[in-house]
Amino acid sequence: MGMFQEPQLILFSDDVTRITQFYEKLGFTEAFRVPAEGEPIHVDLTLDGYKIGFSSVDSTRDDHGLDPVSGVQHTAVVLWTSDTAAAYEHVVALGSPPIKGPHVWLGRLLIAWTADPDGNPIQIVQSL
Repeated sequence: MGMFQEPQLILFSDDVTRITQFYEKLGFTEAFRVPAEGEPIHVDLTLDGYKIGFSSVDSTRDDHGLDPVSGVQHTAVVLWTSDTAAAYEHVVALGSPPIKGPHVWLGRLLIAWTADPDGNPIQIVQSL
């Protein structure tokens, strides 16, 4: 076994509850929450073995001494699907802003772009 295991992505958020609820509507399930009751400062969600976490900007600053920034497109969440067009419409119907509708890329992928409530880009992609 290597030195590292179970990598995950953590995104900083000004509203952990809102962003958690959004990703749960996309099929992610909660795996970890701090605190267990009340307004969370950190939540981990999973989907098909992948883990993504959301940490509050304030907690990250106050508890860890960092100066995080939320929602400025430093990263993207990639969601693979078998139907990009339908998935894109579903995510937009949940209130996500459309960035770019489905389009062919590299002649082998159908990709669309939207964003989560914090402005992080979401790439919806399928193999053609």
